[in-house]
Amino acid sequence: MTTDPHGEVLRAGRDASAAHPSLRSAGPDAVRAALTGMGRRLTDRSDAVLEANRADLDAAEGVLAPALIDRLRLDATRLARMAAQIEALSRIDDPDPLVGTRALPDGLVMEERRRPVGVIGANYEARPNVTIDVASQLVKSRNAGVLRTGGAALGSAVALHDEVIRPALAEAGIDPAAIQIVRTADREAARALVAHPRLIPLVILRGSGETTASLAREAAAHGVRTLAHADGGGVLYIDHAADMGRALALVERGLDRLGVCNRLNLLLIAAPLWVDAVPRVHEVLDRLGVRPSMPPHGHPLGLEWALEDGSEATVTLAPVEGAAEAARIANDETSGLAATVVTEDAAAAEEFLSAYAGTGAFWNATTRLLDGFELLGAPETGINVDHVPGPRGPVTFRDLVLRQYVVRPEAM
Repeated sequence: MTTDPHGEVLRAGRDASAAHPSLRSAGPDAVRAALTGMGRRLTDRSDAVLEANRADLDAAEGVLAPALIDRLRLDATRLARMAAQIEALSRIDDPDPLVGTRALPDGLVMEERRRPVGVIGANYEARPNVTIDVASQLVKSRNAGVLRTGGAALGSAVALHDEVIRPALAEAGIDPAAIQIVRTADREAARALVAHPRLIPLVILRGSGETTASLAREAAAHGVRTLAHADGGGVLYIDHAADMGRALALVERGLDRLGVCNRLNLLLIAAPLWVDAVPRVHEVLDRLGVRPSMPPHGHPLGLEWALEDGSEATVTLAPVEGAAEAARIANDETSGLAATVVTEDAAAAEEFLSAYAGTGAFWNATTRLLDGFELLGAPETGINVDHVPGPRGPVTFRDLVLRQYVVRPEAM
């Protein structure tokens, strides 16, 4: 692994930029072949990938919390799931590059077109599957890429790049240098990734809140745009008219993995149900090995437990007067990632859904569904929770484009 993080990022960016024309001009058949090749090699080269992942897991044992080790772990089932998602992505038709036209005076016509960004960077947490998710989205959108992951997953990411991504591109006739992996665990590489606006104008940021926020500020200082996924934490509100069997099942479904952003983080219960519901919720949490944080709380209601080292197996519980207060808390005291209302009362559900301004709003469904593949049928590069125009929610290949306006003579 290189010891010069800034030089490594510059080299990767330049190599990706030089290879981008090969990917940009690739037709649908070539891109489809590259993606299906990646899916096939996840199975064919699984031994090499899993060996690298075992080395990462061994190094992480006793260093990372159990929930983070779970995010780091690969196995045959997870590789098969990754392969199935890429195969599904390969079958999605490319968006028409021509969005629309408009006649202008003097015999001219305006065309609105979609164009690839060019080279897109990505800095993400120690989750090997994200290497494949991001790479596949970049290939599908005809963008070259420079990927950097946390040191805990670097061996797995390099194996996925060298054994899966790079050879699949080459076999499809696409320059394999179009997708680069930063081969250093030095955190300075993350700062270098957001410092070159002419070379890497857009960087996808995923990870813990403060780290990602710091990189976003660094990027802004250099004129690099970011799609940041820093904060998460799902909210579940059990309304006075909830089916408690359904509510408890959704509590359990929201805690099937503790290290992911869309897991259940804050459980709000209508005050009339509080005394009867809390013991039943505790039974579910006890069975799952999850600790309830009860009022009075010594922490913000929206504290994201997935980012609390050693306390990931925690859920905050709080009483609320009704749907309006639940939506207000979800808006004001959480990241705005996702919230669900559990109720059999359509009016209460609509009150909550209309008031909640977050990225994903659900009725009688788990916030774990806020996922690119679950909602949109395509792997995601991350989930954007910005409250400004632009890609919001699961960001997929459809979002990794620029608008271009072409004006030309109508008759030509």
